[in-house]
Amino acid sequence: MLAANHYERRRFWTLIIIVSISGFSQGMLLPVISVIFETDGVSSTLNGLNATGLYIGTLLISPFIEQPLRRFGYKPIIIVGGAIVFLSLLMFPFWENIMFWFILRLLIGIGDHCLHFSTQTWLTTSAPEGNLGKSMSIYGLSFGVGFAAGPLMLNLVGISETLPFVVSSILCLIAWSFVFFIRNEKPEALKGDNVEANGLSRYKLSFKYAWVAFLPSFVYGVLETSLNALFPVYALRMNFENSMVSMILAAFSIGAIITQIPIGIIGDKIGRRKVILIGIFSGAVLFALGSQLEHSQILVMCIFLVSGMFLGSLFSLGITYMADLTPKQLLPTGNLLCGIFFSLGSLAGPFIGGLYLELVDSISFLLFISIMLFMIYLIILLFGKLTMPKSAPSAD
Repeated sequence: MLAANHYERRRFWTLIIIVSISGFSQGMLLPVISVIFETDGVSSTLNGLNATGLYIGTLLISPFIEQPLRRFGYKPIIIVGGAIVFLSLLMFPFWENIMFWFILRLLIGIGDHCLHFSTQTWLTTSAPEGNLGKSMSIYGLSFGVGFAAGPLMLNLVGISETLPFVVSSILCLIAWSFVFFIRNEKPEALKGDNVEANGLSRYKLSFKYAWVAFLPSFVYGVLETSLNALFPVYALRMNFENSMVSMILAAFSIGAIITQIPIGIIGDKIGRRKVILIGIFSGAVLFALGSQLEHSQILVMCIFLVSGMFLGSLFSLGITYMADLTPKQLLPTGNLLCGIFFSLGSLAGPFIGGLYLELVDSISFLLFISIMLFMIYLIILLFGKLTMPKSAPSAD
C-alpha cells in the first residue's frame, strides 16, 4: 500500500514537472520571437499572425489524438509530444525565417497539446475522490509558474538570439526524460460497439454532459491572448510607460499563482459552478472598475492583480467541472474539448479584440473585457443548470 502511494505521488509530480516546462517553453516563445521579429523590422501584423501557429497546431491535432491515447495509453503520447517540442525548439537557431518559424510553432502546438491532453486526462482519471480540485489547481499553478518564468529568457537575447531556444530545449529534454520512469496506463475502455464508441457520438455526448464546463476554458483563452497581445497596444496608446505595461501583465499572472490552489480546494468543498460564477462575475466588475481608473497606472496594476486572483484559475476549474459532469469513460473526450475551446478562445481573443481596438476609440479596452466576461457569466448562470451532471453532489 505504501509503495503504491509512493508511486502515485511520484507519477503525479512527474506529470506536474512536464507541464511546468511546457508552460515555460510557451511563455518563452511569445515574447522572445516577438522581440527578435521587431528588431528585424517584421511588421506587427505578420508578427501577430506568426504567433497563432501554436494554437493552429493545437486545433489541427485535436481530432486525431484521442484514438491513439485510448489505444496506446498516456505515456507514449507524452513521449511523442515531448520529443516534438524538444526537437522543434532545437531547430529554431538553424534558420531565422518567418515561414520556417511558423511551422516550428505549429509543431510545438501539436507537441504541447499531446503533453497537455495526456497529462490532464491522466490526472483527472487518477485523482483521489474529493481531491480533484486540489490536484488540478497544482497542475494549473505549475503551468502558470512556467509560463510566467518563460519571458525571463528575454534577458538571454542580448547575449545571443539562439540561447533562449537552446536553454529551453535542454530543460524540456530533462523534464521529458522523467516520463520514462513511470508505468504506462490507459483510460477506461468504452463499452462495446454502441453509440458511445463512435467518434462523433463521443463528442456529442461529452458536449451534452459538460458544454457549460468548456466555457471557462474558452474565456481563459480569450483573456490570455487578449491581455498579452492587445492590452500593451492599448496601454501604449494611453501613454502608459513600457515598464509599467509589463508589470501590469505580470500582476495578473501573480494574482493567478497566489490563489490557484486555494480556489481549487474551495471548488472541492462548495462546488465548481459556484466558484466559476463568482470568479467570472468578480472579474467583470473589476475590469469595469479598471476602465474608470486608467488615469492611474498603479491602480490599473492593482485591478489586474485582483482580477488574476479571481480569473487565473478558470482553465483548471473548467477541467475539474468537466470531470464532475462527465462519465469517466468520456473524460479523454472531455479533456480534448477543453483544449479545443481554449484554443478557439486563444484565436478569437486577438481577432475580436483587435477589431474592437480598430473600430472603437472612445471606450476602454478593459470595458470590452468586462462585457465579454459578463456575457459568459449570464450564459453559465441562466443555462448551466440545464446540464445533467453524472453525480449531482459533486457538480454544484
